[in-house]
Amino acid sequence: MAFLAPRPAQSWVACDRADHRADFRPSTYSQAADPSAPQHGFTSLVAARRAMTDFPGTPPARFAGEGLDVGTGGRLGSQVAEGSYVESPPFPELAGVVRTVWIQRTGDTAYVQRHVPTGGVEIHFPIGGRPQLLGPLTGPQIEVIPAHTTLVGVRFHPGTAPPLPTVLDDLLDQRLALPELWGSPVDRLVNTMAVAGSPDRSLMVLQAHLLHEYRNTVRVDPLVGEAVKVLMPWHPVDIRRLATHLALSESQLRRRCLNAVGMGPKVLQRTLRFQGFLALAQAGTTASGRRGTDGVAGLAIDAGYADQAHLSRECLRLTGLTPRKLLGGDVDRCLCGHEHSASYKPFLATRGRPPLRF
Repeated sequence: MAFLAPRPAQSWVACDRADHRADFRPSTYSQAADPSAPQHGFTSLVAARRAMTDFPGTPPARFAGEGLDVGTGGRLGSQVAEGSYVESPPFPELAGVVRTVWIQRTGDTAYVQRHVPTGGVEIHFPIGGRPQLLGPLTGPQIEVIPAHTTLVGVRFHPGTAPPLPTVLDDLLDQRLALPELWGSPVDRLVNTMAVAGSPDRSLMVLQAHLLHEYRNTVRVDPLVGEAVKVLMPWHPVDIRRLATHLALSESQLRRRCLNAVGMGPKVLQRTLRFQGFLALAQAGTTASGRRGTDGVAGLAIDAGYADQAHLSRECLRLTGLTPRKLLGGDVDRCLCGHEHSASYKPFLATRGRPPLRF
């Protein structure tokens, strides 16, 4: 998750996938940074569809091709002056492991992005460039995305990372090249996505590859999955009672969370609580906290914080910004103008569930 910071002479506000502009030059996303990287052209839709069949288990209806909306900016490589970010739900078959997917285009200047903790990992896949995995975060990370870059991304739920050769706590606060983790299959995936014909189809190819991997190789720890559900922010839970509920000792629960999520249950609980606040702000939710509280103070209480000061301390620790700066100057909602419902609706859907009875 990343946030937009202001740049001089123009108002930019916080969002789930945001940035501020600067005149930076190509970084790890750009082929120009690696002269040996293959330069991909574009083929016909027929060739793209033929390449997509390399991935077993791909739902055929997803790749019918005709009538698909290629999205703002049209074909791969088109330039847009201001850039764009479009978030959408994942394939239904991936909804249990993927929180959201997105397509991002940078404009005539580079983006400086602020990534903040979500509890999960992310895959960032620049079309024709070198894909990366962003490990679970415990604090903010700043990244530069070069101008005229188109990338697709996948954000995973906590505890549902794609196949990796190591446990998640080894990847904490790390950004790694995906070929280092997945090996040679990444090269084929890079080529297939490059010739898909549009960012939308490239994202379909990536999701089809993930669907195949989850059907054949990935095994999600069910106890960690249950722990994540219980640790959602709306009903605070004592970690010791959670471990007892799962028939584990506290040390066993911590070890399983470190392996599958990358952080212990207490740190995950704090991260999910902050995500709850962001979801409320992005949805423009009216606070329903204690009498006499409204705005950000009310949302803080709804998300499980003791008060607004508690939220402010956590926000500064997790993002490096105050809530007001993170939300673009407003006190109780995100003003970025981007559509984030694909990300916050599933998160907020857990809000109405009754608290777990231990």
